[in-house]
Amino acid sequence: MILLGPQRLEPTLQSAVDDLDVRGSVATITAGWEEREAEDEELDKHLGGGTRNLALFPRAEQVFQRDASLLGAARQRHDRQRDAAEIYRTRLASALDAARELLRRIEVGEGPLELLEREAEHAIESVRDLDRRHREWMTHLDRAFEEEARIAEHAEVQRHRGEIEQLLGDCGCVCVAGGHVRILFERMRLFGVGKLIRELPIVAWSAGAMALSSTIVLFHDSPPQGAGNAEVFGPGIGLIPGVVPLPHAKRRLALDDRLRVALFARRFGPDLCPALDEGTRLDWDGESWTARAGTLRLEATGTLVEATA
Repeated sequence: MILLGPQRLEPTLQSAVDDLDVRGSVATITAGWEEREAEDEELDKHLGGGTRNLALFPRAEQVFQRDASLLGAARQRHDRQRDAAEIYRTRLASALDAARELLRRIEVGEGPLELLEREAEHAIESVRDLDRRHREWMTHLDRAFEEEARIAEHAEVQRHRGEIEQLLGDCGCVCVAGGHVRILFERMRLFGVGKLIRELPIVAWSAGAMALSSTIVLFHDSPPQGAGNAEVFGPGIGLIPGVVPLPHAKRRLALDDRLRVALFARRFGPDLCPALDEGTRLDWDGESWTARAGTLRLEATGTLVEATA
C-alpha cells in the first residue's frame, strides 16, 4: 500500500507504481470523478497506457436506472445519514468548543494545570465518544440498506461485480484516485471492490486514500460555509490500517494553530494523522508505515513532525 499527496501539480504516481514492480496491467478507480470518470486519458498516459478503468460510477448508474426500488432505497439511506450527520454536528460543535477552551487555558496557564489537563482529557474523550457513536450509526445504516435491498443477491449488482473481478484478474496493481469521497466510497462498497482488491498492491491519493481508510474524516478549518469542525463521515473501505489521511492539509487545515493541531491529533490518536500534500508519500509493508522525507504528521503537542519520527 502506498499513499501519495495530490497528483495534479506534482505527479509521483508512476514512480510509486514502478517501485511496486508491477506484473500485469494497472487497474484504476476514478469513481470519485463522477460523470467525468471516463476522462482518464491523462492518468492512463502517465501510467504508460493500457490501464483498466473499473468504471464504477457508470456501473452504479446503470444498476439504479434498471431498478427504481434500489435507487429509492439508496436515496432513503442518504436522507437518513444526512439527518444523522446534522444532529451529530450539532452535538459535536459544543463538545469541540469545550475541548478547545480547556486546551487554551492550559496553553496560557489560566488555572490549575492538573485539573485542566484532567478535564481536557475528559472533554476530548467526549468528542471521541460522539465520533464513535456516529460512525457506528452510519455503519448500521449502510448495512441496513444492503440487507433491505438484498445487495448480496441482486442480479445486476452481482453481474457487474463479476465483470469487475474479471478485469482485475491479471492486474498487478490498483490505483485509486480522488474526487468526491462519498461517491467513491459508496460505489466501491456497492460492488464489494474492497474484497476484490485487498490482496493487490494499491496506490491511493486524495479522496482515494480517505475512502480506503477505516474511518473517513472530513476536514476543513476555513470552509466557505459551516463551522470548520473536522467530522467523522462514517466507515471507510477499511484497507488502510491506523491512518487518518489528510490530503491538501496545508490548504484545508490551520497547521500553524497549535491548539487545533493538538486537538485533532489527540482526538484521532493513536492513529497516524499525516499531512498528505504534494510530494509526500507513505508506504505500508504489511507491518508498519514508512514515510518519504518531508512527509509530516500532526502531533499531540500541536506541532508537525516527520511522519515516521
